[in-house]
Amino acid sequence: MIITQTPLRISFLGGNTDFRQFFEKHNGCVLSTAINKYVYCIVTKRFDEKIYVNWSKKEIVNEVSQIKHELVREALKKVGVKSSIEISFLSDIPAEGSGLGSSSSVTVGVLNALYHYVGQNPSAEQLAREAVEIEIDILKKPIGIQDQYIAAYGGLRFFQFQKNGKVTNEKITLNNGFVKDLENSLMLFYTSRTRKAGAILQKLQENISDKTKLLLKIKQLAIDGEKALKKGNVLNLGKLLNQYWEMKKQMAPGISDEEIDSIYDKALKAGAIGGKIAGAGGGGFLLFMVPLEKRHTVRCALSPLRELPIRLEPDGSKIILNISQY
Repeated sequence: MIITQTPLRISFLGGNTDFRQFFEKHNGCVLSTAINKYVYCIVTKRFDEKIYVNWSKKEIVNEVSQIKHELVREALKKVGVKSSIEISFLSDIPAEGSGLGSSSSVTVGVLNALYHYVGQNPSAEQLAREAVEIEIDILKKPIGIQDQYIAAYGGLRFFQFQKNGKVTNEKITLNNGFVKDLENSLMLFYTSRTRKAGAILQKLQENISDKTKLLLKIKQLAIDGEKALKKGNVLNLGKLLNQYWEMKKQMAPGISDEEIDSIYDKALKAGAIGGKIAGAGGGGFLLFMVPLEKRHTVRCALSPLRELPIRLEPDGSKIILNISQY
């Protein structure tokens, strides 16, 4: 049995500059962090030759091509496993529509588990690159490439996406005192609405060429955010988030609506410095940066929305159990 633990993420700044349609012309960059909420993938060897996949559905099939869970199907093809296996998933948050990068965490996590299942030890770069290949090149999902990389690498990172396709990343190291300050400023609230991001992401992708000037400003915010973090300036990062949210809403219809705007306004009035919707938009989680002394006020203002306490996660996808069965 093999179990992988793969972190979810919150993206602070630079989102949408990780779409190939943008960074292959202008370079892109994203400031994001892995968080201590996870997707778990459990892989076990079966005595029979069938393939079992347990998610919101239970699949029992004879061939890889028959699997309906497309991420699992393509990961099995990529690694070359063809039979006698059972794959199951657990998640700390709703598996779909959270905006915390769960789909890419699933892809990275199952790849990691399968490679160790066949006796290989893939690098974070390999996991990220192959997850991108599965989600974008094979399955044609209208998404960027930041989620796969932060799931594989973990930590608080500044990713740069270059015109030639190369991805570089810098792990931002903070002293323990500032890590606590940053963690204590982050508040994540569930809107109680999951959403299928596909329609919003498709429109975002279609709008890339028309939104170049806006995306260049979004890219600069990520650069400024990295500098703010290195200087230990949580206040500035919160202000940049607020600017980013106003820009992000202009990228495509459906990212926000009256209900989300109302929640956001309540948080600011209660003392939040800034915030944004997690992921593509339309639902899922809202992230806010809040001074420690204002956390209770913000929490009361947003009641009865459920808060998800989070901490920064230093590690990417990793093996937490690996035992031989036969």
